[in-house]
Amino acid sequence: MTATALRRLRRAPLNLAALAVLVTSAFPVYWMVITAFKPTTEIQSDTPTFLPLHPTLDHFATAVSAPGFGTYWRNSLYVTLGAVLLALAVALLAAFAVGRMRWRGRRAFILMVFIAQMAPWEALLIPMYVIARDTDMLDSLSMLTLVYFMTTLPFTIVTLRGFLAAVPAELEEAALVDGCTRPQAFRRITFPLLAPGLLSTSLFGFITAWNEFAFANTLIIKNQDARTLPVWLSSFANVFGTDWGATMAAASLFMLPVLIVFLFLQNKVTTGMTAGAVKG
Repeated sequence: MTATALRRLRRAPLNLAALAVLVTSAFPVYWMVITAFKPTTEIQSDTPTFLPLHPTLDHFATAVSAPGFGTYWRNSLYVTLGAVLLALAVALLAAFAVGRMRWRGRRAFILMVFIAQMAPWEALLIPMYVIARDTDMLDSLSMLTLVYFMTTLPFTIVTLRGFLAAVPAELEEAALVDGCTRPQAFRRITFPLLAPGLLSTSLFGFITAWNEFAFANTLIIKNQDARTLPVWLSSFANVFGTDWGATMAAASLFMLPVLIVFLFLQNKVTTGMTAGAVKG
């Protein structure tokens, strides 16, 4: 047996394990999409089919024509983009202060950022509800945007700090020698080199805020017009039970923006994860 064959044989268990993980992860998504195209009779059939025998778009029509679809879509886009842009702006300044400057309390600040990143969202649910209630900000998209901003900020700071550490400080120093001010050196030299980090962190922030359900369901109580798409997905139920076809179609439509953003930024994802994890 040749050396190449031996290497392939040794890698076989690892490849099989990777294939099993892939199938396990992708199958629920696949089943959701094909269920959206199945007529109700096939969905309720005792014999499952792995492809729709009579594909239909009726469930998508039901989802799109559901009350509030456009409003909830706009609300989700508003709070997600608002939270991501705020997190990028604040985290960029914080990452620069941590990565380029030396000041008293710097290590304690970094430690607090890591602790905030490790805190589970569920632990913040009740405190954020009390704050929103006491400040009369319940049923407010602005409050929801601030909550998503707060929860995505620690990860954004950590990742951008890793990217900033990968940019040699000598480049900024050379720009200062050439007559640039520090803001000009950052804008002209460092900021363009941070573009991969900004894109990758914005992707993770977008996915986190877009998919969030617990805060949206807790902080938006009375004002139905301020609900977001994850909460809207729970509305496909009637006296006869859940409309699974419409629910799967709505979930497929809900997944589209994240899929499009991911495909657009996929080349930056691996770079962002490794830079934020091992640099700095």
